[in-house]
Amino acid sequence: MNINTSQLEQALNDKLQPFILQIEDESAAHAGHSGSDGSGQGTHFRVRIGSEAFKGLSRVAKHRLVYDALQAFIDQGLHALAIDIVDSTT
Repeated sequence: MNINTSQLEQALNDKLQPFILQIEDESAAHAGHSGSDGSGQGTHFRVRIGSEAFKGLSRVAKHRLVYDALQAFIDQGLHALAIDIVDSTT
């Protein structure tokens, strides 16, 4: 299965109802590296996300929520995920 930003966006919206969400497929920049499938797509992503679900949680716990929301994609070959947490709407 070819993982894409729309699929990740849907999963994160469904599970975390973010007030901000930006997803970038950085796979092409990692061609030939570990975890790359050679297609230049669907293996390495950057997520910028803010959610009320993160309120009061440690940085590690916030990241864990994102990983948990995307576990099905990790199981399908998502190799690397850079997470940038936005803590408020201001």
